[in-house]
Amino acid sequence: MPENEPRQGLQFSRKTIISVSILLFAVLMLAGTLTQFLPRGEYQRDMLNQVIDGTYKQIDWKLPFWKVFASPALIFTSDTALTGVGILLFIILIGGTFLVLEKSGVLQYCLSAITARYKDKKYKLLALVTLVCMALGSVVGILEESLTLVPLAAAISLALGWDSIMGLGMSLVAVAFGYSAATFNPFNVVIVQQMAGLPIFSGFLFRILVFVLVYGVLLGFLYLYGKKIDKHPKKSLAYETDKELRKKYANYDSAAALVNPALKYAAKIFVGCVCGVFVFAGIGFALQRVGSIPEGVRKNLGFLPTVAMAVLFPVGGLLAGKKAGLRGKLLSKGFWDGVKAVAPAIPMLVLVLCVTYILQEGKIIDTMLFHVHKLCVDMNPTAALFVVFVFVLVLEFFVGSGMAKAFLIMPIVVPLAGMLNLSMQRVTLAFCLSDGFGNILYPTSGIMILAIGMIGVSYGKYMRWFGKLFLLETAVCAAIMLLADKIGY
Repeated sequence: MPENEPRQGLQFSRKTIISVSILLFAVLMLAGTLTQFLPRGEYQRDMLNQVIDGTYKQIDWKLPFWKVFASPALIFTSDTALTGVGILLFIILIGGTFLVLEKSGVLQYCLSAITARYKDKKYKLLALVTLVCMALGSVVGILEESLTLVPLAAAISLALGWDSIMGLGMSLVAVAFGYSAATFNPFNVVIVQQMAGLPIFSGFLFRILVFVLVYGVLLGFLYLYGKKIDKHPKKSLAYETDKELRKKYANYDSAAALVNPALKYAAKIFVGCVCGVFVFAGIGFALQRVGSIPEGVRKNLGFLPTVAMAVLFPVGGLLAGKKAGLRGKLLSKGFWDGVKAVAPAIPMLVLVLCVTYILQEGKIIDTMLFHVHKLCVDMNPTAALFVVFVFVLVLEFFVGSGMAKAFLIMPIVVPLAGMLNLSMQRVTLAFCLSDGFGNILYPTSGIMILAIGMIGVSYGKYMRWFGKLFLLETAVCAAIMLLADKIGY
């Protein structure tokens, strides 16, 4: 391929990979050091792995420091590996599918169609895409699956004259904010309300108000950022790193691709398969509300969108590529080349998992739970509510899964809420608000690290952009919790 021709497929920036890997290695060393100096302790847990309140005890044990260096191998002997394998599978499928779509011309057709239709009303498209992605997080509970949306949203953003960070904002960031503004999320609403002894989906009217407020804040932030780029393109934080991507996508407004009937049909196949994910998400959402279905089965239905995305996204891409003219070895080679393009992201993901593994094996997370519990006992209800909110944000650094945090925190917070006369609805609200947008804050977030790697943006530049939005959203969450306290939610 000529040097001046843009590379095809997802390309993880070597500079981003190196800088993020160095940062993650430093975090890993810090985590290992903390396990040597902080008190170690643990709670007893029941059959569902829930913390049993009042059972904390310190233990006279210290994690052997050699395990820090051996953690890249040791993680595959732990439950942490399941999370990593799941995310890794998504990355492989995204990389292979995306290159097939690009080589076959299906991606060009889709971008041309979108650009032709929305070039003069792109902010309406921004509002719609952001709303849909937020709804995915708020209603269905999608988070890791949104990685499949990042390269597509970045391509659309670039084709419309914005930058790849805007694409990240309307996809992964929107999904994470929807997770915070959860309305019917099966993970951080259903499970948390069950653990708090609340009727499932109770208090949903207030949560819908929260969704509207959070959506308004995010859309306003993206709108102002987009306007700034429209006026001064060089003020984009990704202006330099987007140069190669712009060569691919900035001129996808030509009508040439739109007159090809094979591409049109292939694009319909791919879009139809992606829409199928929403259908399965709706089916799972509806079946979870059928009381006659056993509880264990209903909980597993929350993973139906994940399975659907893992199957329909690559199937749609491969079928579309075949219909557009890629067949046999060309199709398989295109998919394999896409997989190889994303392979450099694997070491970053392994380091993220290593940090979580070391902190859990070092027995210091339960110590943090114990001391936060002690801190809250003497507080008034409002202050305790804010401590819960901040603590979940801090815990995001160590545990990325919303379900895992629920099982860690709620068994302790539930009796504490009773002692402090603190409404369980407010406790659930504080948990939801902090769990979501906090998931894409730290370098220990595997999905965020992989997403910024896809668009070639360093963690430092990402935080220059997201940090402002994070502070703004934190202030909004504080106002929401005060309002909930004021009205006795």
